[in-house]
Amino acid sequence: MPISQKAIDLGLSSFEELLHFVRHLPYGRTSDRTNPIQVLTELKGTCSSKHALVKMIAHEQGFHDVHLYLGIYKMNRQNTPGIGNTLLENRLSYIPEAHCYLEIDKKRFDLTDANSDFERVRKDILDEQEIQPEQIGEYKVKYHKRFLKDWIQQTRVPFKPKQVWAIREACIRKLSQATNPI
Repeated sequence: MPISQKAIDLGLSSFEELLHFVRHLPYGRTSDRTNPIQVLTELKGTCSSKHALVKMIAHEQGFHDVHLYLGIYKMNRQNTPGIGNTLLENRLSYIPEAHCYLEIDKKRFDLTDANSDFERVRKDILDEQEIQPEQIGEYKVKYHKRFLKDWIQQTRVPFKPKQVWAIREACIRKLSQATNPI
């Protein structure tokens, strides 16, 4: 069954309705983070799964000016208020975080949450690349971990890669509990 049909079954009849619907779903990891269709069955998602889902439906419907991006940005308390004091407790001003978002008709969109705004992170983007929906799983994680390893070496933060990843995971848990992630 086409993915679009699942959206139609939920009462979504236009691309604009899909964008609004996805944006207002709760933030949270689905049971299979590599399968964006789970967003429509579990009615929640992360930046990766939500944006990959929209990209997949756009492609299926022939919208070719919808692009999925993976960006690494300086996640801090100002641009990501839901992370609480996790960075402060670890004496970090920021941590590089992988974030997915869309470009539609040459404009950036962040559908992670109803309050998300790409402009909040735009100036803190360290690196970005266009990806395909199937790259939100293993590819994204490996790319992110490699970036963190290089960042640790360049900045000489006093942590090993596994420790930085654990701090990052603590931030993500806080986001899942927050009402307005990114």
